[in-house]
Amino acid sequence: MPAFFHYACHVRSLEDAVKFYCDLLGCTKGRSTETWVDIDFFGHQLSLHIGEPLATQPTGIVEGIKVPMPHFGAILPSSEWRILAHKLEGAGIDFILNPTTRFEGEAGEQNTMFFTDPSGNAIEIKGFTDMSGIFTA
Repeated sequence: MPAFFHYACHVRSLEDAVKFYCDLLGCTKGRSTETWVDIDFFGHQLSLHIGEPLATQPTGIVEGIKVPMPHFGAILPSSEWRILAHKLEGAGIDFILNPTTRFEGEAGEQNTMFFTDPSGNAIEIKGFTDMSGIFTA
């Protein structure tokens, strides 16, 4: 049986968060109360609680490009990543890092894109053609 990841973070509005994660990203809403909601975030449990999100700073450096820290995300097969990237581009998402390929031709080649949810939580979605390359050094 696979292990599942759980991450909990703050959002300013549960209604806006559900619209973003479910309607735009295609995730599924799970259990909820007046102060939190669980989201099936690409097979993992994302718990969104009312509160002030963590501040992010562009302090991570990957291939010479600054990326927001902290951030969370998901890893998808490249075909699913491309579909989501096109959907987000069509929706006019303001990307922190536009959909791109990094480590091209190297071990761990991947597609990536960074954006924020309506509360400012930084998200990275990666795409791998070869999922066995996720941890390749």
